[in-house]
Amino acid sequence: MTMISVLVPAYNEEENVRACYDRIAAVLAGPPDYEAEIIFTDNHSTDRTFAILSEIAAADKRVRAFRFSRNVGYQNSVMFAYKAARGDCAIQLDCDLQDPPELIPQMLDLWKQGNQVVYGIRRKLPDGPVVATLRRGFYWLIDRISPDDLPRNAGEFRLTDRRVLDQIRLSEDRSPYMRGMISAMGFKQVGFEYDRAARTAGESKFPLKAMISLAVDGMVNHSLVPLRIASTVSLIVGLVTFLVLLGYLVGKLLFGQDWPPGFATTVILLLMSMTLNAMFLGILGEYIGRIFMQTKNINAPIVEATLNADASPAEPVVAPPDMVAVRR
Repeated sequence: MTMISVLVPAYNEEENVRACYDRIAAVLAGPPDYEAEIIFTDNHSTDRTFAILSEIAAADKRVRAFRFSRNVGYQNSVMFAYKAARGDCAIQLDCDLQDPPELIPQMLDLWKQGNQVVYGIRRKLPDGPVVATLRRGFYWLIDRISPDDLPRNAGEFRLTDRRVLDQIRLSEDRSPYMRGMISAMGFKQVGFEYDRAARTAGESKFPLKAMISLAVDGMVNHSLVPLRIASTVSLIVGLVTFLVLLGYLVGKLLFGQDWPPGFATTVILLLMSMTLNAMFLGILGEYIGRIFMQTKNINAPIVEATLNADASPAEPVVAPPDMVAVRR
């Protein structure tokens, strides 16, 4: 029998987690030819999220929950859930119910048609006009600068086939950008449009700072364009500097020009040079920092507690090497 894994990352979602489970369970009660598991990854919530998950897991053995020993970030939390999935396909959605679980049957229909990745395209966003414009601008930019085919206006609401899940399990990326990673894998992918709902309760866990951080991860993980821009601008500035120097020497030696000393010009050029150096060193630092994180294995999720970790009608799965668990 076909098994579905539903992946739900959560962080301080005590107001939403039970409603999220209820709506997912109601949808999964429909198709009788599917088995299911619901995987919650609790990113070290400081509220009652894990306590509520304990109550849910005690009543429904299909619910598996992993609580991390610290907050490892949204993308690492999601990647852990993908590696833990035991289904023939996995469906990721957010705990705040902005991605409606009621669309799961539509995603399964597209999967049964042979598509190995089914992703939601946000037709309408509940954000304000400024944030919505920034989101769409980022999607456009990353698609333009990346050699990978990254779908525009597609978020984290997606279905992935078992073959894709097996490839994710091989990755040890510590600064993952999951939507880019999955898009770059290829396979047969299809999108469907939907209207993203507003958050049902609680506060957003993605303020502007987190959005900017995610945007930087996406650009650095999937494009060398920032490095090439740094190289190109450096060459242009070097060429302009050489031409100015050449003009100065020609005027001085051939035409006897008596150039007045330009203290202000010198200071401006020095400041411009320092600014360019600082900017390009920052770009290099972003890439070098990610290499450092990979070699030091930073951000590897450590599981503090689990619920129903082994409870599933599917065959047992061997935990990835970065899953260090203390079972409860």
